[in-house]
Amino acid sequence: MCGIVGVVSNAPVNQLIYDALLLLQHRGQDAAGIATQLERKFFMHKAKGMVKDVFRTRNMRALPGNCGLGQVRYPTAGNAFSEEEAQPFYVNAPFGIVMAHNGNLTNAALLKQEMIQLDHRHINTESDSEVLLNVLAHELGQATDHGALSRDAVFAAVRAVHKRIKGSYAVVAMIAGHGLLAFRDPYGIRPLCLGQGKDGTVMVASESVALEGTGHDFVRDIAPGEAVFIGLDGQMRFEQCADKTQLYPCVFEFVYLARPDSTIDGISVYQARLNMGETLAARVAEMVPIDQIDVVIPIPESSRPSATELADRLGKPYREGFVKNRYVGRTFIMPGQAVRKKSVRQKLNVIASEFKGRNVLLVDDSIVRGTTSKEIVQMARDAGANKVYMASAAPPVIYPNVYGIDMPTKGELVAHGRTLEEIRQIIGCDALIYQDVDGMKQAVGKLRADLDGFEASCFDGVYCTGDVSPEDAVRMNEQRVGSDDEEGSSGSRLALPNASQES
Repeated sequence: MCGIVGVVSNAPVNQLIYDALLLLQHRGQDAAGIATQLERKFFMHKAKGMVKDVFRTRNMRALPGNCGLGQVRYPTAGNAFSEEEAQPFYVNAPFGIVMAHNGNLTNAALLKQEMIQLDHRHINTESDSEVLLNVLAHELGQATDHGALSRDAVFAAVRAVHKRIKGSYAVVAMIAGHGLLAFRDPYGIRPLCLGQGKDGTVMVASESVALEGTGHDFVRDIAPGEAVFIGLDGQMRFEQCADKTQLYPCVFEFVYLARPDSTIDGISVYQARLNMGETLAARVAEMVPIDQIDVVIPIPESSRPSATELADRLGKPYREGFVKNRYVGRTFIMPGQAVRKKSVRQKLNVIASEFKGRNVLLVDDSIVRGTTSKEIVQMARDAGANKVYMASAAPPVIYPNVYGIDMPTKGELVAHGRTLEEIRQIIGCDALIYQDVDGMKQAVGKLRADLDGFEASCFDGVYCTGDVSPEDAVRMNEQRVGSDDEEGSSGSRLALPNASQES
């Protein structure tokens, strides 16, 4: 999961890209980068860290030009701790290309071999994004026969890229002296949308909030398999570059990843979470006597819409029982379980009066490992709760994800291979209620009737691209991002249940 943005304007774009990346900060906190173009020359600055820490005044001054792109990185392939793997990536031939990518290629290893042995291109990192860039560069060279670049050649290159690469990808790339290219995988797994300002500025970004928050009108989502080329004069040309397309957006965007004020593929993320609260309420009513619930309390922050709707449907009071310390690093990027457990206590403090002597229903957006949930349940008990029930707005996470979410290995997933009762005992709650898979899909899907489906593989084990089996997913997941964790700590850095959605 990463956040990408690209801009073509008639004015300098460095500050605009910076502002957009701040609005996409929730999509990646590991590294950030911006590249701009002035008179066929690229200028770039990237480093590990948050946007506000990576870019100082001197860095911004060194990013001139009216065309540019940026990325906030959350690594799911390659080395999570390598500064070299911060994006954007650059190749000088043909033409000079800078690219940023959100997603994950499932055939990156094979492509890397082809790049080296057949296409004679050099891959310098373990990042699948660098592989994708080199595939694009090679196909641009083939489409132009190493001659002049035309827009028809650009789209021909994207068509060839679609045929070669597998997995999920939303891409934005600058071609020196020509303009900005953006395209999306044929299943539309990772989001990408287009906006335009009153001054003619054109922006593409991972989420609509980046457009609206920088004063641009949302135009539309880029369709699965579609490419848009934006010339340096701001003129846009669109073309469908995939032979077969289906719209299978990642359902985890609506569960957790995206900001609630975004709209993705015509679906309001906030309304989707309200709907999940409605269907979850019906599940709770089946499993826990309603008169045994005194209060509904969300686990900050992305569970709040679901919790408010659930409380309303059950006719129970909604209360804020946890206060978040906003100045502590997110558990999302904590390197090991011991550090993560400590950070939960640092990040959340209970309002004891909301728990003492009450039967509380805690609502979370999802439960992945269960370690955070276990700690929060214990915090509620320590605050004097009589009984603690736990409800998850998402179904049990059982399978690995291969499309750009750094999901733990199956051995780390609390729901993998365990019964509901076994999970409840691990977490330590008095009752555990999960959303069911069909209920989740219906809750989100009814907001757009013409969807072909959802990429929901971590819940249902179905990999929509058709080239990945559950066994392949396990193997790929075990080979994902490098880590410098101490021995015995978690292999994945994802601790979804307690992550903030704020920039």
